[in-house]
Amino acid sequence: MKFKYYIPNSVTLLNLASGVLSITSMMSGQVVWAAAFIFFAALFDFLDGMLARLLDARSELGKQLDSLADMVSFGVAPGIIVFNLLSANCAASCNALDRMHITPYFALLIPICSAIRLGKFNIDLRQEVNFIGLPTPANALFFASIPLVIFLQPHLYSVIRLDFMADFFSNSRVIALLTVFFSYLLISDFKIFSIKFKTTGWTENKKSYILLISSIILLLLFSLNALPVIILLYLMLSLGFQRQI
Repeated sequence: MKFKYYIPNSVTLLNLASGVLSITSMMSGQVVWAAAFIFFAALFDFLDGMLARLLDARSELGKQLDSLADMVSFGVAPGIIVFNLLSANCAASCNALDRMHITPYFALLIPICSAIRLGKFNIDLRQEVNFIGLPTPANALFFASIPLVIFLQPHLYSVIRLDFMADFFSNSRVIALLTVFFSYLLISDFKIFSIKFKTTGWTENKKSYILLISSIILLLLFSLNALPVIILLYLMLSLGFQRQI
């Protein structure tokens, strides 16, 4: 194998390492770091594909490594975060499912549906340009943003404060329902546009530019509160552009 193939594969392994660090951080009770490492994993996941295209270094090994890394970073790691968030709410809840410690096991849907999503992606030739079903990185980033909103948002400055969001995402019923909804999106036939830039032109990347510009504005206005909103915006833009995907 030529040296150029090792470059994107090495970045893919950094994605995997970030996922493992997210899991170990969560096991150590460092929920913020656990969430942060998922964001690092998403960055490496974006870079390995970009490098593979720039270097013309796509390979079957790289494809398999990418799926395996994604399963850890965007399937297992966010599932563990959600399990711990739901578990933390059980003790103080009067909900019957919480008292029986059943609610946390809704989190199992994330790695299960992520595995199905990744398996379908590998064999579905219709997804070479855009996606069918919510991509696992987007799903993982949504759930990784929840602990950041809960634990960091009250301490950070934002132009427009949305303090209610920390309480909203601290509700176990909300997290459980969101887990079911997003897990369904992972394995659904809902068409999602890819945000990867193959050119710099506006026409070819209109959807991606709208999402990028909107995301910057939302982050400036709402700070970390914007993170889950950006994923929801991604879904809404995909819904609005269904005929073009």
